[in-house]
Amino acid sequence: MEIEKAISIIKALSEGIDPYTGEQYSPESPYQMPDTVRALHMAVMVLEKHQKTNLRQQDLPRSAGKPWNDDEDKHLIEAYDTGTPIKEISELHDRTVGAIRSRLVKHGRIKNS
Repeated sequence: MEIEKAISIIKALSEGIDPYTGEQYSPESPYQMPDTVRALHMAVMVLEKHQKTNLRQQDLPRSAGKPWNDDEDKHLIEAYDTGTPIKEISELHDRTVGAIRSRLVKHGRIKNS
């Protein structure tokens, strides 16, 4: 099941509505009890946060978060020392600009700012 569909179903339940028929649940329904409503709202918040994290992960470069190896460090330093812009280096290494800056700080090429 897709997260979007799960969120939609849980939101309907938290509003006391049958997600399949659109009918309002009776006041005695477990879906109308305060603790149930709070739990369902919390579930929606968690799912929406998870969805946002997934979308952000999809936008990250392929090598984001992966460990660096000696060869990649060597190429990073060579590119920086020959004047390649950091943005371009990040594209070459398939990493974020922040990751490139952090690595250059680690290797003493730039100061932490």
